Amino acid sequence: MIATLLPDISNSTDLASVIAANNAPADLTADIAICGAGPVGITLAALLVKRGVAPDRITLIDGKPIDQARLDPRTIALSYGSRQILENIGAWPLPVTPIHEIHVSRRGHFGRTLIDRREYQLAALGYVSRYGSLITALAALPALEGIQLLRPVHVSDSNEENDGVVMRLSDGRTLRSAIMVQAEGGLFGEQAGKAMQRDYDQCAIVAHVETSAAIAHRAFERFTDQGPLALLPQDDGYALVWCVRPATATHLLGLDDGAFLHALEDAFGGRVGRFVRVSTRHSFPLGLNAQVVPANSSARIVAIGNAAQTLHPVAGQGLNLGLRDAAVLAKLLSQNLSSAAVEAFAASRKTDRNMTIRMTDLLARVFASAPEGAVSQTLLGLLLGLVDAIRPAKDLLAEQMMFGRR
Repeated sequence: MIATLLPDISNSTDLASVIAANNAPADLTADIAICGAGPVGITLAALLVKRGVAPDRITLIDGKPIDQARLDPRTIALSYGSRQILENIGAWPLPVTPIHEIHVSRRGHFGRTLIDRREYQLAALGYVSRYGSLITALAALPALEGIQLLRPVHVSDSNEENDGVVMRLSDGRTLRSAIMVQAEGGLFGEQAGKAMQRDYDQCAIVAHVETSAAIAHRAFERFTDQGPLALLPQDDGYALVWCVRPATATHLLGLDDGAFLHALEDAFGGRVGRFVRVSTRHSFPLGLNAQVVPANSSARIVAIGNAAQTLHPVAGQGLNLGLRDAAVLAKLLSQNLSSAAVEAFAASRKTDRNMTIRMTDLLARVFASAPEGAVSQTLLGLLLGLVDAIRPAKDLLAEQMMFGRR
């Protein structure tokens, strides 16, 4: 009797099929699949749980081992609004240097804008941290909240259907979800072809520098003839982001430390004394890559963070914009897991995204595209000086940098 219930496995081919079927990885289901377990992806997952979404119905997918992300030494600037988001999910405090003042000026011209936290009754305007420190603070959240995390795994293919998205994973499994969120760096697939793209013909040189007369907790955004030069207070010195044309970047990277520090001092001026020490320098090209609309055109796939927009680093808005994306999307998806939530996300993020993208694009283009000393550069320098004297304009700039346009 028992034999009649078993398959005929006398044939070796049938036996192999039975073994393979028993060992096949189980397919997965979720309400929300988030591709990318970086700061934006993890923050979205944690915010969804805070808003009542069952953690076992959320799946995070990331192709990199967590240790690789933890060792990332890049410097990031977090706005005060980003701190509020991170506090909400239990990822604060983390190792940071607070920014109390932001000094914005044009090299070689009169006029400057100084934004001070005391004018807005805030503990800080923003914070400087390392990417690895932020990831370390966020990494424990999926396990603590009971969120499924697949790592290292990537999505090899996806197919959108009327009631969800089917994803084929690199480990052989299939994941079906009602909504798929693209939160990984860089624009995805066909969506890149629908993006606003611009090559600024600029490179950013990044390093850590020390000076003889550092001003505690003051950040500098200094516009030079070739682009913005930012000094962000960090540890006992500054995180440097110096945007220049590619030929200049090649020249600067080829200098010894002493000559590089002399060139930096010549470009920045003497507001922080002499530049006395520099770490290993790195360079990367700059450009704009942003979707024309805030969400993908599909009904059940939505992009946030760098998957939706990669910005010029001027004003340090990229990650902060992505965290605001996550906060809005979490609110909408906790209420509705249909295409209506994706449409609502596109509409609600339009103003903040467009203003942030246009602001960073304008500042980058004026210095990257115009000849050195052009009239457009001079006019922008004068405008920076006038902002300090016109309180509504100054408040608008400060609000955008701290919280985004709400």
